[in-house]
Amino acid sequence: MSDYRRWYVPGGTYFFTLVVENRRPLFATPETRALLGNALRTIHGESPFRTVAMVLLPDHLHAIWQLPSNDCDYSTGWQRIKARFTTDLRCSGYRMPKLSLARQNRGERGIWQRRFWEHVIRDEAELEAYFDYIHWNPVKHGYVRHPAEWESTTYHRHVRSGHYPKTWGSTEPSTLGCIDDQLCE
Repeated sequence: MSDYRRWYVPGGTYFFTLVVENRRPLFATPETRALLGNALRTIHGESPFRTVAMVLLPDHLHAIWQLPSNDCDYSTGWQRIKARFTTDLRCSGYRMPKLSLARQNRGERGIWQRRFWEHVIRDEAELEAYFDYIHWNPVKHGYVRHPAEWESTTYHRHVRSGHYPKTWGSTEPSTLGCIDDQLCE
């Protein structure tokens, strides 16, 4: 097993990737997307982080969070979101995956990959690159031809706020080349 260490920076801005176990297209239905949205809103209401950008694809999600200056504990936030979603999913009647007794004893449910990928964003240029990466992701994976066609994204909010012009995403953003090699997908 690798010796992976997370970098905790109070007040940090982080890029995250969370993946469904075995890349199942769990979020392909409106019902599961709504359950995840409810879990995100619930935990966000109890926690001080700010979601800067996010996209939800059928088998994974990307997000950028900004933490308050006195907080660096993003792991607990994601743990609570994943747990809340999994509990709500089970209560909805979703047929949970069969797991070995050992995995059940570790508290696993077989919904999410065990870990998530995080990267602390170091400057404005990197923030913009990850921001663009998130909003371009549905196009990159071939789900749509333009980011505006994807519903489960903060892209629309950022067009309304003026961060992006309505034509943004007609071509691949030039900022993506500097981060594609860093990402775990």
